[in-house]
Amino acid sequence: MADADLDVVIRQLARQLHTGLLTRAKERRDRFNGLAAKAKGKETGDRFKMMAKATMEQATAAAKRLQMSADNVADSYARSMRLAASTPIPAKVEKAKEKPVKKAKKAKKAKAKKAK
Repeated sequence: MADADLDVVIRQLARQLHTGLLTRAKERRDRFNGLAAKAKGKETGDRFKMMAKATMEQATAAAKRLQMSADNVADSYARSMRLAASTPIPAKVEKAKEKPVKKAKKAKKAKAKKAK
């Protein structure tokens, strides 16, 4: 995984989160359906069934948003890496030689010594 691109890793992690989220939602749905089956009154049973349905709808919507966000991030990262790889490296600019400046300082020091 060390050599894998980060966009692939992002997608894998999102897939793991997606499956985990839906697994937990199905467990909760099954729990509510079990409570609905055990309910004494029709109204209570219907309420639990409605809660089970709403749980799956909300979890599905959250999973879709999570997947979309992960895909956007992975695509953005891959695009930026392609752009960075295709950008040419600027040529090195030579620095101005500082020797004349140093010579000027040495000349000033020499003049100062001669003046003494």
